Amino acid sequence: MSTSSSLRHRLIAGLVALVVLVFGAILYTTYNGLGLFGSSDASSTDSVASTGAEPDTSGFPIIDMKLETGTVSILLRPDLAPNHVQRIIDLSESGFYDGVPFHRVIEGFMAQTGDPTGTGTGGSDLPDLEPEFNDRAFERGTLGMARSRALNSANSQFFIVYDSAPHLNGQYTLFGKVIAGMDLIDGLKKGSPSNNGLVENPDHVISMRLRKSE
Repeated sequence: MSTSSSLRHRLIAGLVALVVLVFGAILYTTYNGLGLFGSSDASSTDSVASTGAEPDTSGFPIIDMKLETGTVSILLRPDLAPNHVQRIIDLSESGFYDGVPFHRVIEGFMAQTGDPTGTGTGGSDLPDLEPEFNDRAFERGTLGMARSRALNSANSQFFIVYDSAPHLNGQYTLFGKVIAGMDLIDGLKKGSPSNNGLVENPDHVISMRLRKSE
């Protein structure tokens, strides 16, 4: 075989290999984007976190929760969980939360209320809600809707976390955050860890009302 012929064959083989490599890369990118090569880290529960810049919340509703020690102001996030926010507003305006205890309070974890029976098993007469999981991370002062093992069992009970709780991310619907008075939540009577945080003679919500626009 002549030198020119050998060179020509090597060039052709190189071009074929390059075409195969490029075509394979295109196929992988396309189908991986559809999840056919396994789910990406970005879609896993462990990766749920607060990402990107926060939106302008100046027009978002605020709930004022009055305690015996003062007032806790809660910014609601209808952009994240519109149905849950509407539920909190409806129950607050109806007076449902007035006198309801913080029945479960665990040091360093969270304070839970919204059950008139104080047992952790009660709720309102309204239908349970479907989850509205979002990409916000549970950090100090954020509010989540409590539920049973069933994903669509959220009703009226909610909790406020004391510290970062990444294990809750993507598992409970986050719908708001305390913007004033978190020290009052810190001061709530705590329950016994041996009794899953259930509080004896608990503190109570005096009232919860939507702050009226000025």
